[in-house]
Amino acid sequence: GCGGVAGPRLVIRGMVGSCAWVLLQAALLAAAERELHLRPPAEDPVRLFTEPELARYDGQKEGQPIYLAVKGVVFDVTSGKEFYGKGAPYNALVGKDSTRGVAKMSLDPADLTHDITGLTEEELKSLDDTFNNVYKAKYPIVGYTSRRILNEDGSPNLDFKPEDQPHFSIKDEF
Repeated sequence: GCGGVAGPRLVIRGMVGSCAWVLLQAALLAAAERELHLRPPAEDPVRLFTEPELARYDGQKEGQPIYLAVKGVVFDVTSGKEFYGKGAPYNALVGKDSTRGVAKMSLDPADLTHDITGLTEEELKSLDDTFNNVYKAKYPIVGYTSRRILNEDGSPNLDFKPEDQPHFSIKDEF
């Protein structure tokens, strides 16, 4: 029952089919699995980042993770320190949502923003390609910008969906 939610690894013996219990178990299993693959030590699996919080991960402090947001998705780019670390060529992109800069392949401070107003079709296509084939393919997602999760008035955005990262073999929770 329960629409086959519990994957092959989840066996509940002697339980009278409580769907809620099975769903909870499946969610916990999925979360644990995700944690194993993705989680930098002592970080929560999904975090909401405000701009000042994100700014703390700008690659300036040795031993501190380096985060970069594209399209409101925060990636841990620490493994690409030679590109994103202190004094590295793309360090200007980190510690903020640099969606526009990624779309335009620009490090101009005016382009280092989430704002994509007025981008050309070609720039938007380039943004999606880079987002999917570089960032989602190479770097773990550690959270989302508050702009991506919340509405303008600060209420939760009910349309928010976490990104899937098949490369990191994350399973859908339900």
